[in-house]
Amino acid sequence: MTVTPLAAHASDRPAPAFRGRIGRDARSGHYAVPGRYRLHLSTACPDGLRIAVVHTLLGLDTVCPATFLPAVPDSPEGGHSALRPLYEASAHRYPGPAVAPVLSDDWSGRIVSTHAPDIMRDLDRRLGGEGLLLYPCGAESEIEAVERMCAQGIEQAAQHAGSAGGEPVDRDTALGTLLETLRALERWLEGRTYLIRDEITAADVELWVALVQLDTVHRNHLDASAVQRIADNPTLWAYARRLDAHPAFGGHLDLDGIERRHHARCQGLEAAGAAVQILDWAAHAAR
Repeated sequence: MTVTPLAAHASDRPAPAFRGRIGRDARSGHYAVPGRYRLHLSTACPDGLRIAVVHTLLGLDTVCPATFLPAVPDSPEGGHSALRPLYEASAHRYPGPAVAPVLSDDWSGRIVSTHAPDIMRDLDRRLGGEGLLLYPCGAESEIEAVERMCAQGIEQAAQHAGSAGGEPVDRDTALGTLLETLRALERWLEGRTYLIRDEITAADVELWVALVQLDTVHRNHLDASAVQRIADNPTLWAYARRLDAHPAFGGHLDLDGIERRHHARCQGLEAAGAAVQILDWAAHAAR
């Protein structure tokens, strides 16, 4: 099975400050040992939410404990003050903000990685058990296609479509890209429970978080007509609703934190679409 209809442009995630990996054995330096590594996450952040869902799906609470951070960073440069010692131990006089997510090594007190895709893959392949495989053999290209589609076709397109400073033609083009992506997903999901396999994979985590952001953040800067067209994909939103009812997904959904983080960072103007909620995320998660 391929995901050609879902493929989009290359992702433009910012370059990570640290990009170590957990290896297979002692020669790698960072090798897999239960209890050695720790996650530092804010679930109000999309990458933090992705990692938290993966962490719970894999049942890694004791293998790799997680420390959850406030929704809104508390340091002037936009980072978390609790992470500053880790950053400074890992890079002398580190000049940037101490941002999450972070995978740290409790043995050395240093950071292994701040790159969410690598962290998610290492949790699954190096620390996961014999049960659920979120990156199953042969699915890597499909999952990477979904990652690109979510980053460009949904998240960036929605952000550009709601940009107050953009040219109208550019906003219209971005909205067209977003709607085209959602229609492709709508067609793709017809008759399917999950995105690329018969059970949950990392592709479902990626798409669910992108849809959460679309309805809780980007919708606030779109007009009501655009939001109604976005909502007019019943199969896609039913899929999001099913995942939201799964404890590993909805159990990490901090709607208040997402709202506070958005208002702390956003410089844009609220549009009429803010009043047109697509899903009642809290109700589905509670159920």
